[in-house]
Amino acid sequence: MKYRHSFHAGNFADVHKHVALLALLRALKKKDKGFLYLDTHAGRGSYDLSGGSVEAAAGVGRFIQAQHAAPELTDYATLVTQFRAQAARRQLYPGSPLIAATELRAQDRAVMIELQGAEAHALEESLETLAAARGGELDARVERGDGWARLRAFLPPPERRGLTFLDPPYEATQPDFGQLTAAIAEAARRFPTGVLALWYPIKDERTIAPWHAECLHALHGATSSRLALLSSELWLYPRDSRVALNGSGLLIVNPPWLTLERMQVWVPELQSCLAVGPGGGSSVRMLSESD
Repeated sequence: MKYRHSFHAGNFADVHKHVALLALLRALKKKDKGFLYLDTHAGRGSYDLSGGSVEAAAGVGRFIQAQHAAPELTDYATLVTQFRAQAARRQLYPGSPLIAATELRAQDRAVMIELQGAEAHALEESLETLAAARGGELDARVERGDGWARLRAFLPPPERRGLTFLDPPYEATQPDFGQLTAAIAEAARRFPTGVLALWYPIKDERTIAPWHAECLHALHGATSSRLALLSSELWLYPRDSRVALNGSGLLIVNPPWLTLERMQVWVPELQSCLAVGPGGGSSVRMLSESD
């Protein structure tokens, strides 16, 4: 299964991951000290959904039209609405780099890594437009390269605070899972106090639990500290069905205070909002060696 950003922009998985990303960024902003946002597979930054994507209509389209109780969902709906208003384009959708850039304060900075030249150039243009709208105060730059290889170049950051976001395209699913496991260990070894969030597709239920165990083992083997690992999953179809993408998963290392408790509120609400029928569900929990 291939999961390229531009092919699936605005689908239910994007909504799940981006609500979580916004909540993590705002948790980091509760302290005055600046932080680094590092995006290893950034994409182009924004996506035009005017072509009538069925996935986007069932994802962010349905989400924007609904009423929400959880503040995390309301915050994300507001961000998307304001982003579209500022761009004067009702069908524009912000990806993770622009969500993060929108949230950066003067003391924060971002590094966005993208391998494809056209995508990196489009992202640079979007960041320049955003910086101009903010009066030039935006410390965010695009690095063209392999996100897996470049990860170690930016960790640990001099700020000693940060959020690393990994959302690879899954052009080769199993190798990408293996690289994610290695990236967890590398990031934890270099920057054990940093927050790390990584997205993964739920396609085959049988592969998820063993991979979670591998990630936990790699995490604990990388540092003497017993770092916390949170799993947040949302699925719209039975987890082992033959649908191309059954669900969306996130692993979060060092989740900020109350992330677990808040996710246990908003993830089920989001799943209910985007549900397409029976067989869906959600799970938010801390992973442990006994799983």
